[in-house]
Amino acid sequence: MINEITGGVCAAQGFKAAGVHCGVKAGSSPDKNDLALILSDRECTAAGVYTLNRVKAAPIYVTMDHLENGVAWGIVANSGNANACCPQSHENAEAMCAAAAAAVGREPEDFIVASTGVIGQTIHIQAIQAGLPQAAAALSTEGSSAAANAIMTTDTVKKEIAVFFQVGGKEVKIGAIAKGSGMIHPNMGTMLAFVTTDCAITQEMLEDALRDVTGKTFNRVTVDGDTSTNDMCVVLANGAAGNPLIEWKDGDFDTFRDALHHVCRLLARAIAGDGEGASRLITCRMSRARSEESAERLAKAVVASSLVKAAMFGADANWGRVLCAMGYSKAPFRPEHVDISFESSAGSILVCRQGDGLPFNEDRAKEILSQPEVIIAVSLNEGEESAECWGCDLTYDYVKINGDYRT
Repeated sequence: MINEITGGVCAAQGFKAAGVHCGVKAGSSPDKNDLALILSDRECTAAGVYTLNRVKAAPIYVTMDHLENGVAWGIVANSGNANACCPQSHENAEAMCAAAAAAVGREPEDFIVASTGVIGQTIHIQAIQAGLPQAAAALSTEGSSAAANAIMTTDTVKKEIAVFFQVGGKEVKIGAIAKGSGMIHPNMGTMLAFVTTDCAITQEMLEDALRDVTGKTFNRVTVDGDTSTNDMCVVLANGAAGNPLIEWKDGDFDTFRDALHHVCRLLARAIAGDGEGASRLITCRMSRARSEESAERLAKAVVASSLVKAAMFGADANWGRVLCAMGYSKAPFRPEHVDISFESSAGSILVCRQGDGLPFNEDRAKEILSQPEVIIAVSLNEGEESAECWGCDLTYDYVKINGDYRT
């Protein structure tokens, strides 16, 4: 059984975190944290997955380099500047690690580094270097919320979760924080996510679990079709729970992977629901497909469609846009077998059966589509596989936010 608890990245034994304001972005509010630090009291096995964008920010390359040995002690991250495509970006990413290490008595290679914010502007590294001793002094087992605040950009809510479960008779915990609101599209990562656990697990098993889980959670989110240069999801496992070491894909591995999936799925949904300017979360549930792969591709096409997203904003039951998006997904299906319903907490309405439209009550459909979460339920009636993908509606505010994001 997986039980949700409080504590975020500090819920697992041996982890502390902090978030402080250091002034990465000129003119930023002193009330908004912009520098996060997460630290374990012992060495962790570590794994990461990264953006597939060909243009990658310097922190991605530095983190890849530092994780070649499969271990880490902590994470240092900032908002306000992406440290991407700008002079001295690699040197400044390394300088962040060096400053974090000096502040806590570790080595630079012990740190994962991440940045988020505006691309193309040289980061204010002096502010970060000056702020890290303050962050180190603030490290505590109550610091997850402050760290979650520090990595937010256009996010409107903090994204933080923790769970506990049993492995080998021991209580194991997983905690996480994430950020993501815009420039989100399924190509790995699609945001920043930092996960901590006190589970004892080998690096190979940790990486396998992470790759499997991100493929079915974070990679099933889309907000606007843009894949960032800075996307990263990393997991640190320090083994403090004292469970038997997970070194094979056995029952204990399945238990850990399921708990990790639970955490990442909730964060993925939170990111989709907090899409820039969004007024509602859209879930596309594709069922009775020939394969999970085809179900995922079809569902992604639906939640990524600008026309579907605009229709959801207007609470318009324009189901033809759903079928159209499925048609250009390049996934195999038979349109003449498709059933489509719109569902929410207000009820359900069937609008298409076997590829043809049905008469339905427009007022009832509008009521259903006006709820905070709308489910586009599609039955392909061809097999037994299914998949869910998540997105949000497309509102006027999305353009307003991104029209002057840099300035």
